[in-house]
Amino acid sequence: MADQLLTIKEVAERLGTWETSGERFPRRLIAERRIAYVKVGRHVRVSAAILAAFISANTVQPRQARRTMRAVA
Repeated sequence: MADQLLTIKEVAERLGTWETSGERFPRRLIAERRIAYVKVGRHVRVSAAILAAFISANTVQPRQARRTMRAVA
């Protein structure tokens, strides 16, 4: 089964940027070559698996709380 190819609008919706910047953010990612894409004629598409990998690679994990030992007097 082939991977699903997403339009720029669908990429923006999945990234949660559609309401604020529309297609501008995904297009910038493509222009800066920060995300892989496929050209189908003049249309630009992004693989759903590539988008999921991009999101995973750019996910920042929370810090672990440090335990400090205090001297008890």
